Amino acid sequence: MSAVTTLTEDQLAQAEVTLDFAQERLAPYAVAWDRDKHFPVDVLREAAALGLGGVYVREEHGGSELSRSDGVLVFEALATGCPSIAGYLSIHNMVAWMIDRYGDRRQRGRWLPGLCTAEVLGSYCLTEPGAGSDAAALRTRAERDGDHYVLTGIKQFISGAGACGVYLVMARTGGPGPGGISAFVVEREDSGVSFGPNEHKMGWNAQPTRQVVLDGVRIPADRRLGAEGDGFRIAMNGLNGGRLGIAACSLGGAQSALDRSLAHLADREAFGRRLLDAQALQFRLADMATELAAARALVRQAAEALDEGDPLAPRLCAMAKRFATDTGYTVADRALQLHGGYGYLSEYGIEKIVRDLRVHQILEGTNEVMRVIVARGLTETLR
Repeated sequence: MSAVTTLTEDQLAQAEVTLDFAQERLAPYAVAWDRDKHFPVDVLREAAALGLGGVYVREEHGGSELSRSDGVLVFEALATGCPSIAGYLSIHNMVAWMIDRYGDRRQRGRWLPGLCTAEVLGSYCLTEPGAGSDAAALRTRAERDGDHYVLTGIKQFISGAGACGVYLVMARTGGPGPGGISAFVVEREDSGVSFGPNEHKMGWNAQPTRQVVLDGVRIPADRRLGAEGDGFRIAMNGLNGGRLGIAACSLGGAQSALDRSLAHLADREAFGRRLLDAQALQFRLADMATELAAARALVRQAAEALDEGDPLAPRLCAMAKRFATDTGYTVADRALQLHGGYGYLSEYGIEKIVRDLRVHQILEGTNEVMRVIVARGLTETLR
C-alpha cells in the first residue's frame, strides 16, 4: 500500500466546489432544517447536479466515477455545512455504488440514472429491531415463489425511509448465518411496503429515520442483486466505503466546530484581553487541530487502501471509522465548551454539530464493532 499522497489539482478543485456549495446551500439553513425536521430534497438534487448523487458510480450511468480517496474529501467538505445532510448523501451513495458494483446491466440501467440525479433517493436496509450489531442474525425473509420473491420483515433505523424511492434490502433466503442472506432492490411503490413514524432523535433531524415494514412484498426475482447467499458479503463491502463516508463527515463537522471556535474566541474578551490570546485556550485549540489532522490522515490512508484493493482495507476502514468518529465528536464537544453558554444555544449551531456527530459513533457499525473487526484481524493468525 502506498503512502498517503499530496492532493491533486482535480481533488483540490472538487473539494473547493463542494465546500462552496456546503457554505452557500447547507450552512445557512442547517439549524432551521434541524429544528423543523425538514428533509431538503430540492437541495439534494442541487448537490446531485454537481456530481454528488453518484460519486462512485461509473460515468456511463451518469455517475462521477470518483475514487474513495476523492470521496472522503467530498464528504468532509460537504459536512462542514451540515453533517446530517452529508451523512444521508453518504448512505445514498453507498446504495448507488452497491447497485453499480453488483447489479447486472439491466439493473444498473434501471436505477442508477435516477439515483445519480437524486430524482430517486436510496436507503440501505440492513438493521432490524432484533439485529443491529449482529447483522448476520437478521430475520427478514425472502421466500422464492416461482419467478418472484415474497419479502416479510421489519427494518429499523432506516435513514431517508419514506422519502426514498429505492430500498436496498438484506433478507434471508437460506439458513441461519451470513451465508443465508441475499440482497434485493425494493421500491417504495411496491405493494406491502409501509413505514413507521419519523423517529424522535437526538440529532440528524434534517433527514427522516423510520422503520421500513415489508408485509408480503412480492417482487420479481430479477430484483435480487447478485446470487442467492451473496447478500451479506455485498452488505459488508458496501459498509467499508460507507464507514469512510461517515468518518469523513465527522471530520467536516468537527472542522466546522473548530473554525467557529477560532472566530468566537477572537471576537470575545474577558479580563481585558481576547480569549484567543489565553494560552490555556490556545493549547486546547492546538490539541483539537492535531487530533483532527491525525484522524484525517488515517481516513485518507484507509481510502487509498480501499482504492488499491489492499487486503487490509476492511480493517483500516474500521480503524478510520472508529478513530475519526470518536475524534470528531470529542472536538465538537470541546468546541461547545469553548463557546461557553453560547455553545448551548441552538442559534449558534455548535450544539447541533455535537448532536449530529454523536450518532456517527453508532451507525455503519458501532465503534465497539469496529474494535472487534480490528482485533479479529490482529489475532486471526494466532488462533
